[in-house]
Amino acid sequence: MATDLTLPSRDLVGYGANPPHAKWPGGARVAVNFCINYEEGAELCILNGDDRSEARVSDLVVKSRPGARDLNMESNYEYGSRVGYWRILKAFTTRGLPATVNLVGLAGELVPDPLVAMIEAGFDLQPHGWRWIDYHDMPEAQERALIRQSREQVRHLTGHPPLGYYAGMPSLNTRRLAIEEGYVFDSDCYNDDLPWWSHDFGRPHLVIPYSLETNDSRFGRSEGYQVGEEFATYIRDSFDVLYAEGADSPKMMTIGLHARLLGRPGRIGALHRILDYTAGHEGVWITRREDIARHWMKAHPAV
Repeated sequence: MATDLTLPSRDLVGYGANPPHAKWPGGARVAVNFCINYEEGAELCILNGDDRSEARVSDLVVKSRPGARDLNMESNYEYGSRVGYWRILKAFTTRGLPATVNLVGLAGELVPDPLVAMIEAGFDLQPHGWRWIDYHDMPEAQERALIRQSREQVRHLTGHPPLGYYAGMPSLNTRRLAIEEGYVFDSDCYNDDLPWWSHDFGRPHLVIPYSLETNDSRFGRSEGYQVGEEFATYIRDSFDVLYAEGADSPKMMTIGLHARLLGRPGRIGALHRILDYTAGHEGVWITRREDIARHWMKAHPAV
């Protein structure tokens, strides 16, 4: 099928001055969703059949090496899978708090133990592509097969198919393919503080926005965070505004986490402080992404 360059469509207006009342459970002012990005091992690497090494979302500021390995980058990612996953998981389980796993399929196959522990802790899984790569130029048939493969992986791991999909670096085909493969929602947008319905591809499709700014990936950008407290401060400031607005107009907040970044000893304290701060407020729903989707479909069905 030829790609329609006008789809997905743009919407610069959104809810405007009249956002819907979210009606979060318990009358919560803010729904807070923590997303643990399970990516390590699925990044660019010639051992994965790629033509170059990885150069993104890491403490290392390097250029990609065409046709060669970058051992420093590889081992930097390995810290996340060897140590960081466990450290982040413990921060949630000691408090009995839920989270969502943005699961890159290959990473789940290469490093199964922390993933199983997260499933046992009650975290939901949202496929985050089969590889942590840019899908922009991928042939449609190949992308469809990988989206389907991710769906079946989660079905095998949890006993039920995932509700949502998040490519991270989508193609123009990604949302349509996700719909055709049975996903209820996707998170490939950053344009709102509430879920919204898309009508681009023949039937209503729920979109639950993700965030790249309330996200520890900014540790891996030269203009971003340097120490954990900068991240904690930004999260608290964002939360405080949404919490205040939530007295009349409840909102949603997504916080993105990466084991190779926030899982470091000098940064994990920021996560502990963030969890205690958000959970310490009344009227806060700390929840999983699929629970937000189920709530929105019931409270705000598509029209």
